[in-house]
Amino acid sequence: MTREPAIEVEKLVREFRKGPRAVDGIDLAVAPGEIYGFLGPNGAGKSTTVLMLTTLLPPTSGHATVGGFDIIRQGAQVRATIGAALQEAALDAILTGREHLMLQATLQGLRSPERRERTRALLERVGLTEAADRRVGGYSGGMKRRLDLALALVHSPRILFLDEPTTGLDPQSRSALWEEVARLARDEGMTVFLTTQYLEEADVLADRIGIIDHGHIVAEGTPAQLKANIGGPSVEVTPAEPDDGGRLTELLSQFGEMRHNGNGSVTVQLPGGEAELADIIRILDRADLRVETLQLQQPSLDDVFLAQTGRKLEGSADGAENEGDAPAPEGRRGRRRRGR
Repeated sequence: MTREPAIEVEKLVREFRKGPRAVDGIDLAVAPGEIYGFLGPNGAGKSTTVLMLTTLLPPTSGHATVGGFDIIRQGAQVRATIGAALQEAALDAILTGREHLMLQATLQGLRSPERRERTRALLERVGLTEAADRRVGGYSGGMKRRLDLALALVHSPRILFLDEPTTGLDPQSRSALWEEVARLARDEGMTVFLTTQYLEEADVLADRIGIIDHGHIVAEGTPAQLKANIGGPSVEVTPAEPDDGGRLTELLSQFGEMRHNGNGSVTVQLPGGEAELADIIRILDRADLRVETLQLQQPSLDDVFLAQTGRKLEGSADGAENEGDAPAPEGRRGRRRRGR
């Protein structure tokens, strides 16, 4: 029997007064236990969507359920079902990390012995045991984000919303947060709705990805499906002499669409797949054109975003300060290969 979606959205719209539609009639469904990556640039509608799904902002029109509850008519039930760590962490600089968690546990109705045990367990889980009794005002950005995640988990929600959780974090903090998000889905079956502008983050963590641009979902699928839709791999060739760039372009023009990268370097798509790489090497050898580098590249989410929107994402490897340094969390890549 098919399970009811954890999150279901139909023709959801949010239009601000005297402004464009921030969210313009989107449809999506997220399965229980799935990590759904909501990918897009700043201003695309990601955070507005999350605010509506967490009942913090009413939609202009459309329909959505979270955990089986209507976001308009059953807001209290939605809020009891979810945890949320939004872009701005609502932390008090004077309180300690332990005091934050004890207060949240009290507000959630946990009894005294359970409050203490839950606080201890969450501090250990997010790596803040040693800093538990320090004031949050002295925490680093990464520590604050980890505490914010712990606060969202106090009441053991079935669905977790994370709105750009790693923006501005150093690679080590990002990796630690990735590990915990992956564990929540893998070990506890938690549904995670993750908004991000980091391509690598979506690729590593998400079972499925929706790309939103100007309020519209322009593509959706698993990372592998989205990349496969772009076509075959490409090869980047850099001549040993930059002046040979024109000659290199002429030799490779028969293979497919080309992109010039500077210093004579050329990237050419290979519709016939990796097998065409041997043909390229033979042509360059016969022409006696020496190359500095020759690199085969598989399609990436950056290519997907470029194909769907006509521009690169701010969080791509070309533009993100912290991008590309954190390793993939254990378990996620293997889980996705098994068809999740």
